[in-house]
Amino acid sequence: MQFRTSGLVLLGAMALPTCGLAQTTSNEKSAVAAANGILYQMSGSTEVVLDGGAKMLNAGDGLFIAGGKTATLAAGREGPSTFLHFLLASAGELGRPAETAPATVRELYRTASPIPGLKPGAYDLNLTRITFPAQMPLNPQHHRSGAALYFIISGSGANTVHGKTEARGPGSLIYEPYDLVHQWGNPGNEPLVFLAFNINPEGVAAVLPGAPAKDQ
Repeated sequence: MQFRTSGLVLLGAMALPTCGLAQTTSNEKSAVAAANGILYQMSGSTEVVLDGGAKMLNAGDGLFIAGGKTATLAAGREGPSTFLHFLLASAGELGRPAETAPATVRELYRTASPIPGLKPGAYDLNLTRITFPAQMPLNPQHHRSGAALYFIISGSGANTVHGKTEARGPGSLIYEPYDLVHQWGNPGNEPLVFLAFNINPEGVAAVLPGAPAKDQ
């Protein structure tokens, strides 16, 4: 999804990304009125009513909800619904629950400060499900053109930063600002599956080789 930043005030207020874990139950409806964000269904199903239309999210489905829009959420008939809600928001917006009761929400992560390196202009906001095969060696050093927040669904990855490698297992959240030079590998015997919530300048690749230019 494409959007624009228009000035230093908005840029300075970006405090992202946040990833929240929410759960709803059948016949109970929760409202969502937040900043730009993407829902990702983890288990069960969720009916989302937005702009007069309804969409059912099943496990593995995602949906973009634009800032300023109000959506209504209700769990499917088969039981409770659990989903992730990734948000691009200002610090003030992150201080308010993304979903209203009766949904129960647990904040999993937020950046300590605004995303560095973002300038006024057009950006792409997206969520990608990525799989690294078993026994995959470390990929070449790279960095983000904007920023990304990872959520590991299954498997165990190896994340190398400044020559230090750490194991990252299911439920891990990893924040990658534009100036983080790093590598990923999968030394395990099963695929590594993760979500990448990413923001990058329009027309610029999300991942770039090596280190960022010094004047960025």
